[in-house]
Amino acid sequence: MPTPSRTHRRTAVLAAAASAATAVAVLFAAGCSGGTRDGDEGGRDRDLAAQALEWSECRAPSVGEGSGTAPSPLPGGAVWECAFMDVPRDYAQPDGETIELALIRAKAADPARRIGSLIFNFGGPGGSGITALPSFAKDYEQLRSRYDLVSFDPRGVGRSEGVECEDDRQLDAFFALDSTPDDAREERIWVDALKQYAAACQDRSGAMLPHVGTVEAARDMDLMRAVLGDDKLHYFGISYGTELGGVYAHLFPERVGHAVFDAVVDPTGTPEQGSLAQARGFQLALRNFAADCVKRGDACKLPGSTVQEIEQFVIGLLAELDKRPITGLGDRKLTQSQATNGIAQALYSKEYWPYLEQGLDEADGGQGGLLLALSDSMNGRDQNGTYSNLQAANAAINCVDDKQRYTPAQAKAKLPEFREASPVFGDFLGWGLIGCSQWPVPGAWDHPDVSAPGAAPIVVIGNTGDPATPYAGARKMVEALGKGVGVELTYRGEGHGAYNGGDACVRRAVDAYLLRNKVPAPGTVCP
Repeated sequence: MPTPSRTHRRTAVLAAAASAATAVAVLFAAGCSGGTRDGDEGGRDRDLAAQALEWSECRAPSVGEGSGTAPSPLPGGAVWECAFMDVPRDYAQPDGETIELALIRAKAADPARRIGSLIFNFGGPGGSGITALPSFAKDYEQLRSRYDLVSFDPRGVGRSEGVECEDDRQLDAFFALDSTPDDAREERIWVDALKQYAAACQDRSGAMLPHVGTVEAARDMDLMRAVLGDDKLHYFGISYGTELGGVYAHLFPERVGHAVFDAVVDPTGTPEQGSLAQARGFQLALRNFAADCVKRGDACKLPGSTVQEIEQFVIGLLAELDKRPITGLGDRKLTQSQATNGIAQALYSKEYWPYLEQGLDEADGGQGGLLLALSDSMNGRDQNGTYSNLQAANAAINCVDDKQRYTPAQAKAKLPEFREASPVFGDFLGWGLIGCSQWPVPGAWDHPDVSAPGAAPIVVIGNTGDPATPYAGARKMVEALGKGVGVELTYRGEGHGAYNGGDACVRRAVDAYLLRNKVPAPGTVCP
């Protein structure tokens, strides 16, 4: 998901894919500093580790989490339970004010063989674990045989002191703006919009903005481990969740239990390097989509008999939208920025390629509703025009983590390199570098430290066709974790992530590791 800067850095979250499917169906129907490595739960932390959670039946997700209905029972009638856990707002002042984190769990199906809790983070940053885990629970049913499945809204997300910025009306206008300025006037409008957005975040959530970073979230997970009664943290991190897991492993290497990193963020890169890698990744995914279209011949609705011709068609369509937005949904138009955002959303999963094909075809005919629905999903907007706090949290976490503050002049200087990496997404992601330029809180690191000497083996899964967290990031994560810690597993496929992609080879390897402690051989390739 893009931050208000429109960058896709560390942003892919599986919940977005579920939202995209919902949006489309409805349309048709109608980096490490600031922490220590000792992990000592002294003072107030020790009291908080002893707290007893009051689990009760889960209510429907909050507006900040994306709304919807309460989670349905699991196979066999098991129900979802929710609770709140107290954590220090500022770990530098453990005896100070506390905040509440929202948790959700489904108990292990076989209590006699239970290993412990398996904690999930589905990415973003900014994604609600309260909504994501039930949405994808069927994919993890085998793991529930021996684990309590647990997820949470990280600090600043959803109902865990969710960050608030602009209101729904303002966000509609914000996300429709031209985020790839072509002249001084457009540049001034975009920078002013970022300044207004940051000011709204400060006005409505200023007290929380310094305290929503990844180091704090990792410390929250260690407190969660203790409160849940586990000696080790068993963890499944996806996308940004791999960065969070890596930071946890760095802070608490001796407490790492079984851990899986899927759709892996490169922990060694700057925001510029990460965004440039994503430009290449999304361009590769678009070309793979185009190749599939060409292979189907006349069955493909898009003009062009080669990958290059389809790519040029997309470039031309976006150029026209830059000059003249088209009919979208209701009284909203589809702009160039929203179309690019919608295309990126559909490239997160091969399952959404048919929607991308249809959306591009309809936009070519002047109807932009489908691409706008995909963009809305990426931005956390529901069909009623209500936004979750996904993008606000995404911006807040990224900007308090990342120390870099790129200026418009610096972004413009880098555009040729971004355009070479991706004729379609280069400007979009290059200009996205200025997203934190107006942020009221300084960032913490150049990139996170995930070195974890002495930690137990962590399975690191790289997907060769992943647009949002390109394949090379998995190898970088393995190297950064340190010798004997990261165990690389390659999935030769499309889309964001591997375990949820349905490949039997990936499933067997991960399940054997999590359920039977059978670590896959380093360098395993699936299928």
